[in-house]
Amino acid sequence: MAVPASPATATAPFLDWGRTEYRAAWARQLELVDRRIAGAIGDTLVFTEHEPVFTVGLRRGAEAHLVWAADRLAREGIAVVKTNRGGDITYHGPGQIVGYPIVSLASRRDLHVYLRLLEQVVINALGSLGLAASRREGKTGIWLGRRKIAAIGVAVRRWVTYHGFALNVEPNLAHFGGIVPCGISADEGTVTSVRAELGREIDVAAVKRVLAAEFWAQLPGLLAPGT
Repeated sequence: MAVPASPATATAPFLDWGRTEYRAAWARQLELVDRRIAGAIGDTLVFTEHEPVFTVGLRRGAEAHLVWAADRLAREGIAVVKTNRGGDITYHGPGQIVGYPIVSLASRRDLHVYLRLLEQVVINALGSLGLAASRREGKTGIWLGRRKIAAIGVAVRRWVTYHGFALNVEPNLAHFGGIVPCGISADEGTVTSVRAELGREIDVAAVKRVLAAEFWAQLPGLLAPGT
């Protein structure tokens, strides 16, 4: 599925790291964070698709939500990494767009407002694809009814953000069976993707452009004085 380009989508900047191993991408994020703190770069948006990995966040009990044993993980080729982002356990893999905004919140030191911005970016982007996504009371991430389509978890260093959001465009959804995704049991909800919802192939590159356009459209309102 092609997403029509608008002038905003065509010019919204981002770094595309392509396919990356999670630990390597984490290290590259921290390099950008240091450069942003030093004023060597401006606010930056990175996109990547990770090699298959389950990442364990800082929420208490997150490790208990890993379902598959080591032998199954080895057969599936999925790594497990403890990370310092907020949230529970989640999956990253090919076909999932991971967005890493490296943004200074020095002028608006409110992490909750920043999280709402990331949610709105994903909601708006999905809306442009014809999917009416929303927040869900009491749950993290972005949802289509009881089906979760995007996860969000961030960290900050000296009020510069890293980590970010993960949008399921066309990943292997079977891999989510190896965890209790974000601590959400089967009776509370399921995981879905853009491809599963629309029933056709998706132009991942076009989705990245839409996400970037939404991100840069939303960011000035967050950082503007007095907002």
